[in-house]
Amino acid sequence: MYEALFSIALTTALLLGSPGPAPLALAAVGASSGVRQGVPFLSGILLGLLVAIVAAATGLGALLLSYPSLSTVCQIVAIAYLFYVAYKIATNRSGLSHAEGSEVGFRDGFILNLLNPKAYAACIAIFANNSVPDVSPLIGAVLAAITCFIIAILVDSLWLIFGGVLHRFIKTPEQLRNLRLFFAFLLTSLLIWISTTQILH
Repeated sequence: MYEALFSIALTTALLLGSPGPAPLALAAVGASSGVRQGVPFLSGILLGLLVAIVAAATGLGALLLSYPSLSTVCQIVAIAYLFYVAYKIATNRSGLSHAEGSEVGFRDGFILNLLNPKAYAACIAIFANNSVPDVSPLIGAVLAAITCFIIAILVDSLWLIFGGVLHRFIKTPEQLRNLRLFFAFLLTSLLIWISTTQILH
């Protein structure tokens, strides 16, 4: 059983922790505003992922993906929303002056993963390729879901912390503005590439 849970943990880390729009967005928010200000966005990302995990465990995720047109619409909306998140990062003015821009928050993270069909596909792959032996299917699904979610918390938190480390080296408002623009540019470039290849992590 422990080997199966380790396999689930490793698969989750590889699928959800590899560089992609969501991890890059977390790093961008951490670099832009710091770890503490990025926690609401992280919480939204994780709650949206939890919905995907539950959907995968109960078979609802497979139902979603069985309708290609619906999946495509969700993917387009998720990509468009990520462009919006990149815009909010680039135009955020908090910390530069008394004027505040749009902070990236809980709602942004939740909507992002809730509409992301690749999050559902990743969770379905995790559950389909990794079963927990010596327990009932229900207990196995619960253990797999808990393991998946714990690893997701760890890897997503590391991406946010990575951005937060960069944030600590910022000494001037100009440097902070340039860092925000740089991450917004990275995220936008990645989204343009994804839009042409139809792959969304």
